[in-house]
Amino acid sequence: MTEPLQLTGLAPIVANHTRLLVLGSFPGVSSLAHQQYYAHPQNAFWKILQAIWPASPLNIRADSYEKRINALLGHGIGLWDVYASCQRQGSLDSAIEHAQVNDLAALARSCPQLRVIAHNGGESFRHAHHTRALGLPVLRLPSTSPANASWTFERKLAAWREVVEMAGLPQA
Repeated sequence: MTEPLQLTGLAPIVANHTRLLVLGSFPGVSSLAHQQYYAHPQNAFWKILQAIWPASPLNIRADSYEKRINALLGHGIGLWDVYASCQRQGSLDSAIEHAQVNDLAALARSCPQLRVIAHNGGESFRHAHHTRALGLPVLRLPSTSPANASWTFERKLAAWREVVEMAGLPQA
C-alpha cells in the first residue's frame, strides 16, 4: 500500500470587504493540480453561484478562473479551507490524516466586514468550534462535492441562497 502524500492547501481568497467566508475541508486532487478552488467539473460550487448570480462570470466551463474569482470577491464571498496541510490519497475527506488547521482567526482579522462563516460540508463543519470562537454566525452548508449525491442540486441551491441572504449579499 502506498503512503499518503503530504499535501499543502491553497492560499485564501479574500478581500477586506469579504462578508461571507466559505470554508471547505481541503482541496481535492483536481483543485490542487490546477491550483484552483472547486476545480473538479462535477463539483456544484460554481454552478450554484452561477444560479444565484446568473449575470456574473461564474461558469466553470466558460469563464476563466481569474474572472470567477473576481466575480466572487465582487459579491463579497471569500474562500479558504479548514486544513492548511494534510496527508491524503485521493480526494475524499475520509482519507484525510495528520491535518494541520489554518489560522482562521488571523484571516478573520484581515476581513473587517466579515459577517458569516459557512462550512461547505461535514468535514469542514467538524471544526466549527474554531470558527465559533471568532464570534460570528457559523453555518453548515451541504457539500458541493460530487460525493454528496444525497442532496439534489435544487436542495443545495436553496441552502446556499439562505446563507447568501444571511450574509446580507444581494442576489440577482
